[in-house]
Amino acid sequence: MNKRKFDQINVLPFIDIMLVLLVIVLTSASFVSKGAIPVDLPKAGSEKSPPVKSLSIVIDKNGRFYFDEKGVTFDELKKRILALDPKKASILIRSDAKSQFQNFVKVIDLLKSHGFEKVSIETRQ
Repeated sequence: MNKRKFDQINVLPFIDIMLVLLVIVLTSASFVSKGAIPVDLPKAGSEKSPPVKSLSIVIDKNGRFYFDEKGVTFDELKKRILALDPKKASILIRSDAKSQFQNFVKVIDLLKSHGFEKVSIETRQ
């Protein structure tokens, strides 16, 4: 029998596997950082960050409302907002730049008419 000395390892399959894993991690990380509901935020000049623990209201480009990432109608949104304490609740509004401005105004009007003071609007710089 002819025995060869084993002094090299083929690392190409290992590199291929690592690149695939890297792509998977980077792809899933971008979904986590953006949130579950894709919203194209409008631009703003300020850098003030939103309050740490807040309830979120999202308005997507089709005018659908989401309260804490659950799809709701405007009437359901109104009921959930009325159940909150306006002095303690902190609300973050994320509205798509392409959504109708009237939907945003309805939400702001609802919050203002019920005395909510801690309201933030998320934008991108």
